[in-house]
Amino acid sequence: MKLQFSFIIPVYNRPNETQELLESFKGLQGNKDFEIVIVEDGSTITSKQVVNNFNNYLNIAYYFKENSGPGDSRNFGMQKAKGNYFIILDSDCVLPSNYLNQVKQSLNNNYVDCFGGPDAAHQSFSSLQKAINFSMTSFITTGGIRGNKNSVDKFQPRSFNMGLSKKAFLASKGFGNIHPGEDPDLTIRLWKLGFKTKLIPEAYVFHKRRISWKKFYTQVKKFGLVRPILNKWHPSTKKITYWFPTLFSLGLCIAVILAFLGIYWALFCYIFYYLMGFFVALVSTKKLNVALLALLAITIQFIGYGYGFLKSTIVVSILNKEPEAYFPYLFFKNK
Repeated sequence: MKLQFSFIIPVYNRPNETQELLESFKGLQGNKDFEIVIVEDGSTITSKQVVNNFNNYLNIAYYFKENSGPGDSRNFGMQKAKGNYFIILDSDCVLPSNYLNQVKQSLNNNYVDCFGGPDAAHQSFSSLQKAINFSMTSFITTGGIRGNKNSVDKFQPRSFNMGLSKKAFLASKGFGNIHPGEDPDLTIRLWKLGFKTKLIPEAYVFHKRRISWKKFYTQVKKFGLVRPILNKWHPSTKKITYWFPTLFSLGLCIAVILAFLGIYWALFCYIFYYLMGFFVALVSTKKLNVALLALLAITIQFIGYGYGFLKSTIVVSILNKEPEAYFPYLFFKNK
């Protein structure tokens, strides 16, 4: 089968990001026979003019639709796309020049109907962005599961950098209306339908992520909120590791209380962990200020996710409340 790629990119009030992403497409190596589908999801600040500026360089289709969330916008884009294999990107990503070559090589050698790629921090990113990237990808926080070569099989792709065949899209009907969490939900449904997924470690993107501590906390808290919902929808995917951020956060509170009572061993354990995190970040990023900021990023990530996970577990699993009624901001109503 000849692979015909369509890049699907939902956009919401992000013309500057769209500009940077499209610029990176111009630098892709190899065959340029692909299309880009930009789906403007009800933006008040559109990227239409930005897209028009690239029409002479890239094969771009631009669509404007009412706001219905990123999952539905990706589905919309895949319905409009002409290719037989879709590559889904977030608008805050930038592609390295060898990205598409790596994807093609991996799929030609070992074809799967769904793949995911890792993310990385570009050298031009701010110290805050690099610190958040470290926290979200390091083996000492997430276990490296977002981009670890040991996670190649049975990998749950994330929609900031995800490939999906047209066949798999039609069979699964694409993304659901939960957000975040729509990507692991889709992956699990694909597994149930018999499709395979994998990680392509070399097909990474530069991912800017959130640019403030407040936005980062909101993001990771939502990640924690949706996981118990996904566990309820797909019980076979439950893992004890999802509890780690909650236990870490509760343990940190207990360690501080014990220290006030003159019992320091628990706090020393946390100090050792943070020292390890600092040195790993320092070696990884080679920046002292990034390593220091990484400690704050780790703390925000664990507390945000841990609190969200605990709250959602109580609501969904113990009180047996309906997620869409209790957490309406996690669900989009498709237009």
